Amino acid sequence: MIFVKITAVMFFIGQIAACGGGGETTVPTAPPSRDTSANIGDHVVHFNALSTEQLSPEVARAYNIVRSKNRAMLNVSVLEAAGGKAVTATVTVKTVNLTGQLKNVVMRKIQEQDAIYYIGETPVANRETLVFDITVTPDGTSEPFQLKFQRQFYSD
Repeated sequence: MIFVKITAVMFFIGQIAACGGGGETTVPTAPPSRDTSANIGDHVVHFNALSTEQLSPEVARAYNIVRSKNRAMLNVSVLEAAGGKAVTATVTVKTVNLTGQLKNVVMRKIQEQDAIYYIGETPVANRETLVFDITVTPDGTSEPFQLKFQRQFYSD
């Protein structure tokens, strides 16, 4: 009986040590930040996904976006690689979560003076990870470019 208790305690201590819970304390290093742009020949695509709650009320109102911690927004822009001038493009998105459930994201074009953005929104659950599969065809080009990235969203 005592042997079983000692064995269980030793196993527990071994598990704590294996997890970094005993002895020295080490601080894990943060992973490198993820890319938010991609070079596609003569163009650069910038992309980002965030909770619509992060938008200011003024910006959300101006672009008819519902602010909520349970909504994600995808923002895509396409620029000329030389000069950085915004260009129009065909932007389509297929979005799924990690269980393979398709999330509807319809992109719409916003143009302000010299800036052009493509935005789309979708509902998200707490801790839900979305995989964004984006197809971009800048005007004047014939070959579509695909990029894929994922983001996890927190609502609590």
